[in-house]
Amino acid sequence: MGKLQTSANTIAMLHSILPSLSKAEQKVATAVLENLNNTVYSSVTDLAELAEVGETTVIRFCRKLGYRGFQEFKLALAQDLVSPNQQVHGKIEENDSASVVCQKITLYNTQALEDTVSLLQEDQLQKATDALIRAKRQYFFGVGSSGMTAQDAQYRFMRLGFDAHCASDGHIIAMNCAMTTEEDVVFGISTSGSTKDLVDAVRIAKENGAFVICLTNHARSPVTSYADAILLAAAKETPLQGGAFASKLAQIHVLDILSTVVSMKQRTSTFDALNRTAKSVLDKLY
Repeated sequence: MGKLQTSANTIAMLHSILPSLSKAEQKVATAVLENLNNTVYSSVTDLAELAEVGETTVIRFCRKLGYRGFQEFKLALAQDLVSPNQQVHGKIEENDSASVVCQKITLYNTQALEDTVSLLQEDQLQKATDALIRAKRQYFFGVGSSGMTAQDAQYRFMRLGFDAHCASDGHIIAMNCAMTTEEDVVFGISTSGSTKDLVDAVRIAKENGAFVICLTNHARSPVTSYADAILLAAAKETPLQGGAFASKLAQIHVLDILSTVVSMKQRTSTFDALNRTAKSVLDKLY
């Protein structure tokens, strides 16, 4: 069967082609149709486990429908499920005043931070902390919006006196990972946990013996299969909300906690580093 993507509603299309799909693909389609709202927040691993198939079956299913991959399929599904205003702003209504918008966004972001704290596991935080302290070099990687978070992390740990690096270009990330050793820590940041450039590079670092930490919103996603420590952020976002501020706030919150714990454990050296780096830029301020 050839590719079937058209301008038709994705949900209607799924119903119509269900009988003509292979048995494995039918399991994916059924899982999607029975969990429409959850699917737009799922990782490819989440859906594969729900449908009791492999990740490659999910990707094959999406491509058979004419989509380049799972993310594009989710985007189309999200567009069909909600109105244009809901797609971008969640539950904010068109007639909401500015003050109501402020309150709703504040409540949503606050909830995202509280949920993130509830997801943080002390043993995973401990593993990540110890690895970062003993590492010869720290690499913070993320693509797109997560690349900006990686820059924040690199800046913070550099100020604490560590040999910290960051990259957001897929090729640069891959080349850095190819040069890692057992003395290094690779910190991969991906909201979806399914960013191919990051996942492929992290696998290389893992094969080289580097300690891998991942910061993601999906505990069951491709990147976590290579992680020695998993740090979870809780903010949900659909494909239309990629790079949402709530997700970034949750990621930064985790990094703030992590860097603070590290600085407390290395109090003498980090205080000295913070003092020296602060003095180095004094003449650049009025």
